[in-house]
Amino acid sequence: MKSSLFAAAALLSTAFAMPSFAALKEGDAVGNFKAQASLAGKSFDFSLADSLKKGPVVVYFYPSAYTGGCNVQAHTFAVNADQFAAAGATIIGVSLDSIARLNDFSKDPEYCAGKFPVASDADGKIAKSFELNVKDGAAGIKDTRGIEINHGFAERTTFVITPDGKVANVIGGLAPAANVEQALVAVKALSAKK
Repeated sequence: MKSSLFAAAALLSTAFAMPSFAALKEGDAVGNFKAQASLAGKSFDFSLADSLKKGPVVVYFYPSAYTGGCNVQAHTFAVNADQFAAAGATIIGVSLDSIARLNDFSKDPEYCAGKFPVASDADGKIAKSFELNVKDGAAGIKDTRGIEINHGFAERTTFVITPDGKVANVIGGLAPAANVEQALVAVKALSAKK
């Protein structure tokens, strides 16, 4: 089992470390998306347009709940959620996980801890609208709980979106915790411009 977990971690960390050259760029307009999301284990309908009315939105794509780097990234966002909120920003994580997996992940005190929502992009359409690579899942890969992952993976990339629906920052190619740190720097810079 440990070798299976190690193989999954290696695949997910290397396959999605670098951002796609085709990803949306700074200044690009982002289309609205709606998705089923989970906050603290409860499903709801998320709308990017509604969230942008409150301020900037950090949209972070990650390969899969309950995998090494994604666990670190979710935990780091949760620990820093108050700082994002103080800068006026909303956080939404997006993966190809089912809403059932995300209900567990969103309330897990070790990861999202009910501090921010995560959205299900089961068909990969949201990730593709951000021009991210979406890869098919590989048979036999298990998450850190030992449960088989039966979905595809979007590459780990974070977008900071301004209230007018434009990309302010694209963050990729960094370790999960550094990705969150850079997103926080970006939203604080936006807040300082007000």
